[in-house]
Amino acid sequence: MPITPREASDRIRQACRLAPVIPVLVVEDARHARPLAEALVAGGLPVLEVTLRTPAALEAIAAMAQVPGGVVGAGTLLGPEDVRAARRAGAKFGVSPGATERLLEAGEEAGLPLLPGAATASEAMRLLERGYSVQKFFPAEAAGGVAALRALGAPLPQIAFCPTGGITAQKAPDYLSLPNTLCVGGSWVAPKRLVHAGDWAAIEALARQAATLGPRPGSH
Repeated sequence: MPITPREASDRIRQACRLAPVIPVLVVEDARHARPLAEALVAGGLPVLEVTLRTPAALEAIAAMAQVPGGVVGAGTLLGPEDVRAARRAGAKFGVSPGATERLLEAGEEAGLPLLPGAATASEAMRLLERGYSVQKFFPAEAAGGVAALRALGAPLPQIAFCPTGGITAQKAPDYLSLPNTLCVGGSWVAPKRLVHAGDWAAIEALARQAATLGPRPGSH
């Protein structure tokens, strides 16, 4: 079923409100996918982004899609082929570092809600003009961090963002303090060393900490 940009942003907004952090996951071994997802969901982070940066990514999405309580999406979508592959694998949403007409059209046609990326006011305005009121601010830290995102919020208060890129547990509260930030994306909750070691208890503990993150006290 096709989806409009407005409907896509509404669904992304709902997902972003489920937890303050969306884990950004690079899965190199599909056998890790299900226990990794189970640990993150158990820790209170139900919305998961699996980046299409490894050969195992689509298989990992398919495995994670079977985990009760999880909402699994595909990240690093670069073109229509990625959108269709993600949809077939069972992704509930898609994330892209930027946005092109072909990518947006493919998401809308496939009925896959997209969180498109923007780093400048012009990019954000073009997406808003099309109907995308929820966007990914990427690469967050390299593009100016909290100060840049706060500055964008002044002329563009109708856009809500999920900043991603270089964000840590220490930096997340500053982003979450901003009125135009719904949640943040971060990879710190599933470090490669813990995934390779199969230390799911440690990952669940990191997820529990992340699930409690909020605005830094006295930030407003």
